[in-house]
Amino acid sequence: MVKDAVPLGECGRALVVKLRHHGDVLLAAPVLSLLKARAPHLEVDALVYDDTVPMLDGHPALSQLYFVGRRWRTAGALRRLGLERHLFSTLKSRKYDLLVHLSEQPRGAWLARLLGARYSVAPAMPERGAFWKRSFTHLYPLVGGGRRHQVELNLDALRRIGVQPGLAERKVVFVAGPGAERKIDELVHDVPFVHVHPASRWRFKCWPADRNAELIDRLSAEGHNVVLTSAPDEVAFIDEILTRSKANPVSLAGKLSIKELGALTARAKLFVGVDSMPMHLAAAMGTPTVALFGPSGENEWGPWNVERRVITTTHTCRPCGYDGCGGGKLSECLAFLPVDAVHAAARELLAK
Repeated sequence: MVKDAVPLGECGRALVVKLRHHGDVLLAAPVLSLLKARAPHLEVDALVYDDTVPMLDGHPALSQLYFVGRRWRTAGALRRLGLERHLFSTLKSRKYDLLVHLSEQPRGAWLARLLGARYSVAPAMPERGAFWKRSFTHLYPLVGGGRRHQVELNLDALRRIGVQPGLAERKVVFVAGPGAERKIDELVHDVPFVHVHPASRWRFKCWPADRNAELIDRLSAEGHNVVLTSAPDEVAFIDEILTRSKANPVSLAGKLSIKELGALTARAKLFVGVDSMPMHLAAAMGTPTVALFGPSGENEWGPWNVERRVITTTHTCRPCGYDGCGGGKLSECLAFLPVDAVHAAARELLAK
């Protein structure tokens, strides 16, 4: 046990700050659950970017959910000042005893200083200098090299303040909500299906369209219904796949909200996709997952706490984290992944 553990019993409110992308925010959900489980009286709030609100909205451990607008910077000086002032005054009025900052975002240091929380914890970042270090009462080490999953890295913040998670306390919780459930009821009824989400906001993290099409054709030939999804700005990639496919998969590309996507994937008998938010969502909903990894690392970003198969190549340079080989927007470690390997993994999980 750490000598400077935070006495949660003496804390009334905590603010968890995760200003990152959708998948990152979802993987921070166990922090909320663990805080509430260890201190049921504690009111746990969260601060995220506005577009990532659905990832935590409805979480059973959450008291209040606040957001920073990604477009505030372009709203004009006076408008932004008003928005920032309103957010700060709202957070200040909550009188937090504990602030848990889960990223390198500079805003966390300012909040730790200005909100007056008695305790605050953040990742140790020596390159940020004395200002960062002195902004928090506790700092936890970031294990580099892709050796530690993001869920565990987030939970390290609580380990540093004396809260050790049990094996059953690391579940990622996502709440789709009744509205989303009704929408998916209307779309898929009780028909079993395989959910394929082949796209990512970054094309260099995608498996080629022709290989996706061949996988869909094989699954369809074996009698599986296939449902395709994507974000609205990824529909063109889905169209590429559909033009190459001989099957007739159901395409819901660009038609679902994040909540509806969660409700859909929860009903699938299998999820197939690349390293993306929907893959993390499928794992959170307990759907067996085939995940294709290229430049990103499966040890850090792989499907969490679910029956899974991770498909990679043996490229010695991966995971590199680059936007394609040589910065060319094409990742050979994904482009060369054979359909046979992905199909075999899918058949293995479907057989279970």
